[in-house]
This record gives sequence, C-alpha cells and structure tokens, in this order.
Amino acid sequence: MKKYNLAIVGVTGMVGRKFLQVLEERQLPVENYYMFASARSAGKQLEFMGNTYTVEELTEANIINKKIDIALFSAGSGTSLEFAPKFAAHGAVVIDNSAAWRMDDSVPLVVPEVNPHDISWHHGIIANPNCSTIQAVVALKPLHDLYKIKRIVYSTYQAVSGAGMGGYNDLKNGINGEPPKKFPYPIAGNCIPHIDVFLPNGYTKEEMKMVNETRKILGDNSLKITATTVRVPVYYGHSESINVEFYNEFDLDELRDALSHAPGIVVMDDPANNIYPMPILVEDKDEVFVGRIRRDESVESGVNLWVVADNIRKGAATNTVQIAQELIKMWEK
Repeated sequence: MKKYNLAIVGVTGMVGRKFLQVLEERQLPVENYYMFASARSAGKQLEFMGNTYTVEELTEANIINKKIDIALFSAGSGTSLEFAPKFAAHGAVVIDNSAAWRMDDSVPLVVPEVNPHDISWHHGIIANPNCSTIQAVVALKPLHDLYKIKRIVYSTYQAVSGAGMGGYNDLKNGINGEPPKKFPYPIAGNCIPHIDVFLPNGYTKEEMKMVNETRKILGDNSLKITATTVRVPVYYGHSESINVEFYNEFDLDELRDALSHAPGIVVMDDPANNIYPMPILVEDKDEVFVGRIRRDESVESGVNLWVVADNIRKGAATNTVQIAQELIKMWEK
C-alpha cells in the first residue's frame, strides 16, 4: 500500500491532541506527519508514535513544498477559510472540523457510517459535521432507511469540552467557586440553554446547525426538524433525547435489531437492570450508544431514543480520521 503525507492543523488544541491519539490507534499508512499550529505554539515539541515532532507555524511558506496528501484541520473557522483552499491548491485534501465549509454546496459533509459515498465528489475540502449532529445521524440513518423519517425533535445535553479548554476550565474552576470566563453564567451545578450565538429566529446557531446538517447528511431537505441544545456540567460526552416520527409503521423489536446491527452503534437498552448510556460510560470510546428505546404513544408512528457519544472522539477527532481512512480506501481502489 502507498504511504501518504499527513498534516495536522491545530495540533496543540484539545481536538488536535485527540487526533494524535486516534491516529496512533488506527495506524494509517502515513510516510510523514507534519504538525501545524498558531505562531504562539510554533516551536513546541510533541512526542508521537516514538518520534519527536516540532510544531510549525501555519503559513503558506511552510506547506508549499511538503507534498501533503491529507490535512486534518481543527483550528477554527477563520483559519479554515484562509488555509483550507491553500492546502487544496497544493494538492492536499483537507478534512475540516470547523463550521466554515459544512453548508457549502460544493463541499461534502460526511459521517462515514452514514454517507461515505459523498467523499467521492470532493474538490479538495471535506467537512466534518458538528459533534452533536454526528452522533444523531449515526443513530437515525438505519431508521430513515427502514421507515422514512417525517419529523425529528432534538433535545441535547452537551458537555463543556464542546466549548474547548475554556469550557472545560469553567467547569473545573467553577466547582471551586471561581467565576466563569467562557460561558455567560456558571456551569457548575447549572444548565445553560445557550450554545453558540442566538439568531433572529430565536434559535441558537448550534440548534440550526443540527437542523441543516442533518438534512444535508441524510440527503433529505423535506425532513421537519427542531432542536433545543443545552450545555450541562459534564466534562466529556454529549447526550441527546431524540424524538422521531416516521411515515411508515414500525415494529419496536425490528427497530431495536436494526440499530444493534448498524455500523458504529452500541445498543445499551435494558431499563429493568438500569442499563442505558451515560457520559461516564462512553468517555474515550468511538461508538455511538443508544438506549431508552421506546414507542412514542402520542403519535401514530414515533419512537424516543437516548443517544450518547464522546464529543471529542466520535464528535470530532475519530470522525475526521475515519473520513481520512475512507479517502485512502477510495484512492487505493
């Protein structure tokens, strides 16, 4: 198998460091790794897979002669808008973790368990979806295939790590009574129904991301979707209550069986024995965990799901690396 040159942009951040962990676990066929970050992190030394790497400042001069094949980005929308086209122009395929390219019609928005085929029409940039959307669509895809989804109601309970180190530190320090620096209110002992900025329609940007990204990934603009997203005092792991209404009737046992056999899903659904997914059980795992599966008795054909996943792994780093693996598979064919 050919070996490839891989760059990591934003390597010193929370997701960038998780990239390194997932790459070490998955052992992609890589000849050379290149580590990039902002000027303030340039020069730092990183130990990775038995080697020491020096972090380089992200500049076009530093990428131009490296013959990079794949670049994993987790450095914010501004950086992605500026540098993703530059990497692409020099022959790399960028897999971007920010919101910059997700709703661009010329850029695939990919979850490998759901729509890997969309990778084939990239033009040098592939977008990684929002963390809360990723775990939702992994659970929804097999059900949409079987019963055709009519309407989705999302209610999320999202970990502070979704807001980066600032969010993580607000909870850690807030437990000791320190005032928040990242969030508008203390998060310790609290729930904040406010993720990202509020939009004119009264929804937050995070809520509308879930609506629009779900439609794009599932390839169905007719889906009726609403969302409420809430930050909760949990370090890692987003939890979601997902209410789904179908066009077609379903058998609950068949539905549960379909989920249990779908890629990337672990069904934890034994309420009689208090078995259901929780953030403390899914931390540092790649799968999406589904439980509390029960019929919605208020509509003709509806179901309630409780869906939990590690937002930094499956919701960011792992999904990005999985896209890289699918891309390499496509090239090898």
